[in-house]
Amino acid sequence: MKRLAILPLLILTFSIHGNAQSKKKQDTEAIKKMCGCYEVTFNFAETFNYSKDSLYKPSKTKTDKGLEWAQLVENDKNKISIQHLLQVGSPSKPHIVKHWRQDWLFENTNFYMFNGDNTWNYVSKPKAEVKGQWTQKVYQVDDSPRYEGSSTWVHVDGKSYWENMTDAPLPRREYTKRSDYNITVRGNRHEITKNGWVHDQDNAKVIREKGKKDELLAKEKGYNTYVKVDDSRCKAAADWWVKNHEKWALVRSKWSDVYGRNKNLALESKVENKLLYKYLFSEDYTKADAINKVIESFVIK
Repeated sequence: MKRLAILPLLILTFSIHGNAQSKKKQDTEAIKKMCGCYEVTFNFAETFNYSKDSLYKPSKTKTDKGLEWAQLVENDKNKISIQHLLQVGSPSKPHIVKHWRQDWLFENTNFYMFNGDNTWNYVSKPKAEVKGQWTQKVYQVDDSPRYEGSSTWVHVDGKSYWENMTDAPLPRREYTKRSDYNITVRGNRHEITKNGWVHDQDNAKVIREKGKKDELLAKEKGYNTYVKVDDSRCKAAADWWVKNHEKWALVRSKWSDVYGRNKNLALESKVENKLLYKYLFSEDYTKADAINKVIESFVIK
């Protein structure tokens, strides 16, 4: 009788495990669908402002287009890494720009949460809090940190999407023009579509000062569409990655060492009046020793 009583429990256990594995497979398939060659349209518009300044000027609406290659860099059991490369200029002689990178980690518990002024607070979350979730970690062009957040992929009514809200630095289109706010609270939605994917954003522009309550300055809508095209159109970008992937593996390795210290992180914006990506994009930085030294010079001890 005892053996018969155990059977339903075993069946239930296997069923739950099987469903979890099936769900995780759906998640990984959705994430990897963001790889390939895409025609991208970037759209941003400031929608509402809450400034007390009567002379406040909102950011101009921005629309831009480009061809982007999303290269699968890692495809492990609990980690998927995708490197984005912009292919610009004449199709006959294109120029390749190393763009952002996104890493997806399953049930990740270690976080670097942006807190303004080029600082990230290290946060360790309990396993129960991230069960079944994927962390998206987004990196700058030099593989330094940008923002990250953990949420569950949803597959329902023929849709696959992931939504999260997290603090982030000012986007590149803003930080050279705006100094009246220092935090972008990013509402990110990544949705897989029949012809590619969409990065849908509802962002808040926030002023954060120590000892004060965050002040909302304005809100912004972002809507970036990635329309899949034949991979052959991004051949130049794919070829560039073949030639340069070893160098950037060294860069990622050094950053992994920095993140592995599991403590709050603060970075210099410039060293000897030069941005980090300016160093790393140079042909002078191809060996581990030089790469490690320059990245370490930006880490504030």
